[in-house]
Amino acid sequence: MNVFMGAARMPVAASVDATPDQRRVVQMAAGLLLDYPGDSLPGILDAATRDADLMPAAAADEIGAFCQVAREWGLRRLQEHYVETFDQRRRTALYLTYYSAGDTRGRGAAILGFREVMRRAGFEMAREELPDYLPVVLEFCALNETASGDELLRANREGLEVIRAALVSASSPYAHLLEALCTTLPPLDADTLARYQELINQGPPTELVGIAALDATPSPLTTGGRS
Repeated sequence: MNVFMGAARMPVAASVDATPDQRRVVQMAAGLLLDYPGDSLPGILDAATRDADLMPAAAADEIGAFCQVAREWGLRRLQEHYVETFDQRRRTALYLTYYSAGDTRGRGAAILGFREVMRRAGFEMAREELPDYLPVVLEFCALNETASGDELLRANREGLEVIRAALVSASSPYAHLLEALCTTLPPLDADTLARYQELINQGPPTELVGIAALDATPSPLTTGGRS
């Protein structure tokens, strides 16, 4: 069954010019705000608002719009919305290998691929979480000054666009964060757009068997589409 059936065919986010430093500020803010909201949320909202001048204007507007809603809703309502949105709906799962590998045996290797990219860059995770979890990926991107982080995002762009489109379709305030992030990424090329449309139409990969499953294991730094 295609869990994305009925998902809106949203146009992909437009891109804006952003320096590497501006992208990292957006990535850090979006990563912190996409994590489960806890008692530290007020401080994170204040920091994201304070750093608005360090972001491209379009991204800062999106981050600011989310922060305003978060303050209006309060912690409890935002927590309930977070669980409903990210824990109970597959089309907005925040684990990027779900979009490239689905619920297949190859997904374990894809997760290890994320971990290896981060390890080689000297990034050490400070908590028990899978390395393909989007807030972790964005923290890595924000703190890593090599090209590895941006390559991870580009290689998994179709998954980001599926999440973004689903959040927009659901009128979730979290759509603002994905809009901010995607506006700082390069424009979609034809291959990535085709993989995005394939994900919307067919859903993530399904289980393969035997040697075929090993041969189909995706790399986090290569395209996530199916052949």
